[in-house]
Amino acid sequence: MTNFLDHLTSVPDFPVPGVTFRDISPLLASAQAFADAIGAMKELCSQHAFSHLAGIESRGFIFGSALAVACERGFVMVRKPGKLPTKTISESYGLEYGSDRLEIEEGLLPAGASVILVDDVLATGGTLIATARLMARAGATVAGAVCLLDIGALDGKRRLQEAGIGVKTLLTV
Repeated sequence: MTNFLDHLTSVPDFPVPGVTFRDISPLLASAQAFADAIGAMKELCSQHAFSHLAGIESRGFIFGSALAVACERGFVMVRKPGKLPTKTISESYGLEYGSDRLEIEEGLLPAGASVILVDDVLATGGTLIATARLMARAGATVAGAVCLLDIGALDGKRRLQEAGIGVKTLLTV
C-alpha cells in the first residue's frame, strides 16, 4: 500500500505566512498513489449506505468524481457562487473574516437521497458543515464525509462530530 504522506508536498507560508499548504499534486501525478487513495477512500465509503457523493469545489471534485465511478454512484458538484447555469439551492456560512456561499443545481438529488460529502482536506470543518446544511435544503441526508487529509490541530473532526456528521480521513497531520 502506498504511503500517502510520501506523495504530499508541504509548502510553508502559503497562501499566507504561518500556514503550511499540503500540496496533493504529487499524489495525483502518481497513477498508483492516486488509485490507492481512491481505493482506500472507497473502503471508507463502503461503511455507509448512500446514493450519491457530493464533492466540494475544487479539489473535492477530483476525489469525489473518481470515488463516484469507483462506487458506482451519482456525483454532485458543490460549487462556489455564480458557477452554475441553472436554478440553484444555496447555503451561506461564516468565515474568519466575512462569509461565503455554496451552491448545487436544484433538482439533481432525488427525494430521500443519502449523500457522502467529499473533500481533499479537513481543516476547521466549516465548509463540510455548510455542505451538510446545503444537502438538507436539497432534501437529502448526509451519510458521512470522507477526506484525504485531516489537519488535526484545527479540530475539524470534533466540530463535525458535534454537528452529527461522521467523518473518515486517510491521513492526519
